Amino acid sequence: MENMSLLLTMGSLLLAVGAFAGLLAGLLGVGGGIILVPAFFYVFGMLGYDSPQLMQLCLGTSLATIIITSLRSVLAHNRKGAVDWQILRGWAIGIAFGALAGVFVAASLRSATLQFTFGVMAVFVGCYLALGQSSWRLGDRMPVGVRRAVISPLIGLLSVLMGIGGGAFGVSIMTLHGVPIHRAVATAAGLGVLIAVPSVAGFLTVSVDNAPPWTFGAVNLVAAGLVVAMTLITAPLGAALAHKTNPFVLKRIFGLFLILVALNMLRKAAGW
Repeated sequence: MENMSLLLTMGSLLLAVGAFAGLLAGLLGVGGGIILVPAFFYVFGMLGYDSPQLMQLCLGTSLATIIITSLRSVLAHNRKGAVDWQILRGWAIGIAFGALAGVFVAASLRSATLQFTFGVMAVFVGCYLALGQSSWRLGDRMPVGVRRAVISPLIGLLSVLMGIGGGAFGVSIMTLHGVPIHRAVATAAGLGVLIAVPSVAGFLTVSVDNAPPWTFGAVNLVAAGLVVAMTLITAPLGAALAHKTNPFVLKRIFGLFLILVALNMLRKAAGW
């Protein structure tokens, strides 16, 4: 009975997390992973599933949700002709390689180190969301050659270390190089699949102590399934709400919120 009560509590919390993540994804066009990792960290920790591999569990589970949500998203965008398949083909190998490297790096780090890494990068993402301008440019076309060979695996590596898909880094890189925002968001969904599939396969081989029920490697299927189910419901609601509000103001508000979440993660990593 105690185990059933624990599972019901975990399920309720995860449904709420999934609803919130889906709403944000639809409302702001950002991937749910950026909020799922800290949410999983607090939920699993609060339920007593703390372990030296807690962050690995959060990263692997977050990326498992991205497989489904990104695949659904890229297919929907492709029906509208918004996906740039040339970018996906050119960047696929480098991003997938970087994602696998990210699993190797994540598996070798302590949970506190991964908390610190997530916190630092989330602060940068939050600052970009809060302060970024649509007019900012690094170039007029997407990088090729050596620049692409360096940047593409870096996107995969950093995304896995944050447990996110292609939205945060992929959209930023594309818009900074002149890709229209709607095309960048659509194409980034494809990048999410390229990041999530190889990384989840890698996280399934990572051992986690004191893991919640239905955990395989560093992926909890209960959490992933409940979150995906809720995001499929609430993401369209967020998208509909986005048409009635100012997305630029909302992105700045969310950027500030993300900075606060990241700073709290850094505080915990420092043991304060």
